[in-house]
Amino acid sequence: MRHNVRLVLFVFAAVILTACHSRKAALKYSSTTNFKPSSSLAQKYADMMNVKKGDIQNGRLYAFINDWYGTPYQYGGMNKNGTDCSGFVFQLQQQVYGITLPRSTGDQVNVIKRKYEGQLQEGDLVFWDYDGKRFSHVGVYLQNDYVVHASTRKGVIIVKLHDPSTYRYFSRCGSVLASVQ
Repeated sequence: MRHNVRLVLFVFAAVILTACHSRKAALKYSSTTNFKPSSSLAQKYADMMNVKKGDIQNGRLYAFINDWYGTPYQYGGMNKNGTDCSGFVFQLQQQVYGITLPRSTGDQVNVIKRKYEGQLQEGDLVFWDYDGKRFSHVGVYLQNDYVVHASTRKGVIIVKLHDPSTYRYFSRCGSVLASVQ
């Protein structure tokens, strides 16, 4: 009988300690904590952007992109069934960096500190003027001249910032202001 009581207490203690450990692990990876990407994920995006595998450092960012890649474009959408450009950027900034941006592209451009293209860093916002409308499209700078955005034709994709078909519409870029963060 004593042996059974000890066994029950041991199992109970193990469950409690395991649950506490799991909770701590979950807290460790909050939306503002960065972690290394898996080797295969790092290789995939290194190949795509023509950088070294070791240059892919932000596991949270590239896991997010991988999860959303190919999501179809849907005006006003903000989920994996369909998203527009500002909805995608809103979700990325919130889930990867813990920053809540305004929802619309026109408002998102007002919360950046302008930069020159050569100063862009991973996570900065990039804006284009399509159809004669100022700041009508937004994406997020990655590295080596690559940007992730929700394309109206192909959904969430990665493109070169200086691609001639899109660069002629380039308008502005910058980092999210500290006051928003």
